[in-house]
Amino acid sequence: MSVMKRMSMIFKSKANKALDKMEDPRETLDYSYQRQLEMLQKVRRGVADVATSRKRLELQINQLEGEQRKRTDQAKQFLQAGREDMAREALGRRTALESQLNDLRAQYQQLQGEEEKLTLASQRLQAKVDSFRTRKETIKATYTAAEAQTRINEAFSGISEEMGDVGLAIQRAEEKTENMKARAGAIDELLASGALEDYSGPRDDLQAELDRMGSTGGGVDLELEQMKAELGMGPQKQLDAAPGQAQGQHATPQQQAQPQIQRPQPGEGQ
Repeated sequence: MSVMKRMSMIFKSKANKALDKMEDPRETLDYSYQRQLEMLQKVRRGVADVATSRKRLELQINQLEGEQRKRTDQAKQFLQAGREDMAREALGRRTALESQLNDLRAQYQQLQGEEEKLTLASQRLQAKVDSFRTRKETIKATYTAAEAQTRINEAFSGISEEMGDVGLAIQRAEEKTENMKARAGAIDELLASGALEDYSGPRDDLQAELDRMGSTGGGVDLELEQMKAELGMGPQKQLDAAPGQAQGQHATPQQQAQPQIQRPQPGEGQ
């Protein structure tokens, strides 16, 4: 296959696809119905023209028949007046009129037959046009209902172009919202850790460090104490009493706070 043939085939296929996409069956049916009406109008106009010609011939035939009767009456009058020569002349003219009448009658019969054929064709075409109009309206209504149902189903399933755009807009909005939330959380963490400076107020490095230690250590210590309590590993109480107290007696806070002074033994320091 040559390059030109391939290009022609590709162009025709593309054009056919584009035309098929642009074609609306309802508009095509209306156009076909309009063309049929125009054809029916032409047939009716043809019937009217043939009928007019037939009527014109009919008038001519009537006129010649009247002229023929007139020539017959003239021949009788000439015979009564003893003018046989003039009577012969009148009969001769009547004979010439008879030849014209025969031709006109033949044309009249032909036009009458054509008129009958065109009238029958017009009636048949009228019946076809009426049938096509009924079928056209039925097809258009069915197509409209199917188109509406298809759009509804596409809207419900989310595959229509309009709903697809709405779905993409919602998805983009959700993604931007999640990104903004993640960015806000990251900035909060960086501010809390001191990696970023908060320029909205005076900076206090010591307070920031205390806040960081409190936010990180307090939670860990509390969780550690809870785990020890669950495992029965609570802190043991100090049972050893202070010097000078009986066993089982606990030192008071004042005694625990006072330092024990070691007295020198006899003989020491001398």
